[in-house]
Amino acid sequence: MSERINQQVTQTVESWGEKISAFIQKWHVLPLTMGFLLGRALILDELSPFIVPYFIVMYYLRRDTLLVSSLAMVAGALTHSVPLALESFLSLVVALGASKMTDKFRRKDFSLTPFVVLGTVFFSHILYNIITNQVTTYSVVMVGVEAILSFVLTLIFVQSLSIIHLAKPYEPLKNEEIVCLVILLASLMTGTVGWTIQGVSMEHVLSRYLILLFAFVGGGTIGAAVGVVTGLILSLADVNSLQQISLLAFSGLLAGLLKEGGKVGVSAGLLIGTTILAIYGGAQEMLYISLFETMFSVILFILTPATIWKKVSRFIPGTVENIQSHQEYMRRIRDVTAGKIEQFSELFTQLSRSFAQTAETQVDEEVIDQYMKRVSAMTCQRCWKREQCWDREGEATYEAMRAMIENVHEEQGSLNSNVISKDWERKCVKTEKVVDAMEQEYERFLAFNELKKQVHESRKLVADQLSGVSRVMSDFAREIQREGMELSFQEKQVFRALEGLGLAVRRVDIHSLEEGKVDIEISQPTCYGRDECAKIVAPMLTEILGENIIVKERQCEAFKDGHCKMCLSSARTYEIEIGIAGAAKGGKLLSGDSFKTMDLGNGKVAVAISDGMGNGERAYLESQSALDMLQQLLKSGIDEKLAIKTVNSVLALRSTDEMFATVDLALIDLQTANTRFIKIGSTPSFIKRGNDVVSVTANNLPVGILEEIEVDVVSRNLKPGDLLIMMSDGIYDAPRHIENRQMWMKRLVSEVTTDDPQEVADLLLERVIREHHGEIVDDMTVLVTRIDRFVPQWGAIHVNGMEKVERPRVVS
Repeated sequence: MSERINQQVTQTVESWGEKISAFIQKWHVLPLTMGFLLGRALILDELSPFIVPYFIVMYYLRRDTLLVSSLAMVAGALTHSVPLALESFLSLVVALGASKMTDKFRRKDFSLTPFVVLGTVFFSHILYNIITNQVTTYSVVMVGVEAILSFVLTLIFVQSLSIIHLAKPYEPLKNEEIVCLVILLASLMTGTVGWTIQGVSMEHVLSRYLILLFAFVGGGTIGAAVGVVTGLILSLADVNSLQQISLLAFSGLLAGLLKEGGKVGVSAGLLIGTTILAIYGGAQEMLYISLFETMFSVILFILTPATIWKKVSRFIPGTVENIQSHQEYMRRIRDVTAGKIEQFSELFTQLSRSFAQTAETQVDEEVIDQYMKRVSAMTCQRCWKREQCWDREGEATYEAMRAMIENVHEEQGSLNSNVISKDWERKCVKTEKVVDAMEQEYERFLAFNELKKQVHESRKLVADQLSGVSRVMSDFAREIQREGMELSFQEKQVFRALEGLGLAVRRVDIHSLEEGKVDIEISQPTCYGRDECAKIVAPMLTEILGENIIVKERQCEAFKDGHCKMCLSSARTYEIEIGIAGAAKGGKLLSGDSFKTMDLGNGKVAVAISDGMGNGERAYLESQSALDMLQQLLKSGIDEKLAIKTVNSVLALRSTDEMFATVDLALIDLQTANTRFIKIGSTPSFIKRGNDVVSVTANNLPVGILEEIEVDVVSRNLKPGDLLIMMSDGIYDAPRHIENRQMWMKRLVSEVTTDDPQEVADLLLERVIREHHGEIVDDMTVLVTRIDRFVPQWGAIHVNGMEKVERPRVVS
């Protein structure tokens, strides 16, 4: 019930806030108020340098509010005196003319605007003095001073007014921009100089309210800076307020330091600061007035809606609201990017469907029709019975000729006379010529049919490739759209845990806490080679996260001040160890076999062997090219079947020469140890588990021979301690005097007593070479992979009271 009431109250407040905001925008309340206060603002009781800079900057920023702002400034000046109002009106007229004249020369960076203001103020004020016959040396000097002040204020107003009217909420302000904004607000407060209620000065109440607001949002540094700037501007407007500089600066510092106490803490800090300096002033009446002014500002601050200070905090760097607004902006950008990628994915899907539909059309009907057209053109076009056969009895003629063509196709080029019906012989006067034409056109028919099949297969391959690209782009879009999570609480947990172990950690950045995909960056001073990241940090994270964490990357003393950065990630359930041994034909240096170990980045590892056609450099380039293409395709997320087909099509089409290579690929999932084997023209692989040896075979031609191949995938579940042995045909086919090579290789593998992958590879290569009395008859490569369960090098030290990090729920 209480939650429903709170929700209704919140909705009511937000509704009224939107109505008030709409009212302010519709009636230009903000430019009207600012113009009136700046029109009243004076420096040294006689200079009014705010009017022209505000007018000209607003001319370029918000021209729609220019009339309202001008009337408000003249009205504000009129509250002081009529001559000041007339001088302000003349300055505005000259400023309007100058703005019109220089409008076409204005640059987007406002580089000419301060000089326009300088000339406008000097000329308009001198003109007014001439008209009123007040030209003296003192007045000219003061006009020059006012022009210079206007020049400086223009630079400030360009920054501050742009923030108010143009700034985006996700952009944090620079320190200079914050100072410019505070100067603008303090300048507005000078317009309230002289407003008192029972001795309470309005500018003092507003200045302290401003300090409370910025100290609550930005802390002690911002509070002190706002106090100094505000006090300086107010002292220029009223010389008697010179002590306000120290009072506001000290009060702003105390208020900001007590920011963690919320509004009460900030208010207490301001109250303490103003009280101390008021007591230091010595006058009892001033103490009471200062306390009243502070209390009024505190009441005004407490009554301030949260929406106001949250809007202010959006612009202050480092605040929660600014970070949230930046995250919202990045989320919108991420959604837009993901949407565009989804559009491209849908485009590729539609193209894939289009090619698939084209590929699925029946080519046989079209080929037979073309065959029949050519035969009829050679025989029937000049026959005197053509009209009777094709116009009157077209359907019967078509069926009879189709039957004969199908018989020619079945008999592979010859027509069986038993197929020719008596009705056809009786009706057709050129039966022998028709039979001869069918047999002659059969070769052309075969060539045309083969061409159609190739086009059909090419379209099917393109459809599969487009579908694969679409699937990769769709997965990428979903990954982008994954909701970014705020992990500051977990970062603090990790930070406190590391500090509890005595480590001087500088920064903890958690990018992901998803199980199996943990990604954490930690910065700390150098440990001088003690390897704290692997010995302390990774084990501690393993304990509080509940899964094995390893150091993925480290940058020791990589920065100027000597601090280090480490990247930690989830360890896989299993790990592999590789052993490789090989020899080139005849003992040469370059073998035609290539091998590659690929980390695909998604918890999977691929090991592959490729044997190029022949030996030497050309064979090596073929096999290496096949593996390089395969690696790029697999890393991009393409399905392994489609990746193999793509490599095959590229090798088949890029050269007119015979160019092919075998591919023996094993994809190992390091979380489950499930392994998928793809063998394209390669020899069997063997899995050794204890004394048992199991072979893995598949029947596929090497890549690059045919434009379309069928890819068979064989799956096996491996266990810790298993040895996966892959080899090229130079190893498998070496014992040519043995008929059952598979059984011989099984026996050879079973006789190996060591489980070290490198030793196994060396022993198998040595044994095969000995079978040929030391002669290397072909390129030989053997790749041995051992599957082991991952065991962290360092164990966690259990610390009582160490809290577990709660993983946030991933929202897709």
